[in-house]
Amino acid sequence: MTYPGRRSPTGEPDWLTLGQAAKFLGVAQSTIRKWSDQGRVPAFYTPGGHRRYRRRDLEAFLDRSGPGGRTGGPLVLVVDDDERLREFMRVNLEMEGYSVREAASAEEGLSALDDEPPDLILLDVMMPQVDGWEMLRRVHERHGVGAIPVIMFSGKVDDESLQTATSRGAQGFIGKPFNPQQLIESTKQLVPA
Repeated sequence: MTYPGRRSPTGEPDWLTLGQAAKFLGVAQSTIRKWSDQGRVPAFYTPGGHRRYRRRDLEAFLDRSGPGGRTGGPLVLVVDDDERLREFMRVNLEMEGYSVREAASAEEGLSALDDEPPDLILLDVMMPQVDGWEMLRRVHERHGVGAIPVIMFSGKVDDESLQTATSRGAQGFIGKPFNPQQLIESTKQLVPA
């Protein structure tokens, strides 16, 4: 039986399967299973033992773990103009114990640096207005080269990009699309959680 006003206004179901919930959060099914087992995301079980997730619980999880929510681990600043990619990186890093702050542009990233210097910056090269190379230069200008480790990432991957990143003072360079595990491993090497 359904009750008026109880369903989401978009007409989407209130209860999601494991696959739907993973897609909703933008993570792998194994990730959401792990979060359920840890109690981070509430799950309900059908008589057949299948997990079901309430949409509002998933939305509450996103709000709790969203930008600005500090979890206590080392602070990573993710600077990228792609909102979905920032969220994907945030969720994966938070699962590993990092606190994550997001910035949609170099200007936003530089402002975030003034608020609270992070332990690590993950910085996209290709962004409108001010690109990642210019932001990297300004970070070094304000804080000194190497004071805040920076891992650059870009869709353009070649030996020259890697050499350019290293010569400009970045501690790493990863090509997009990247394996989140590669990003996490690079992050852990520079700043263990």
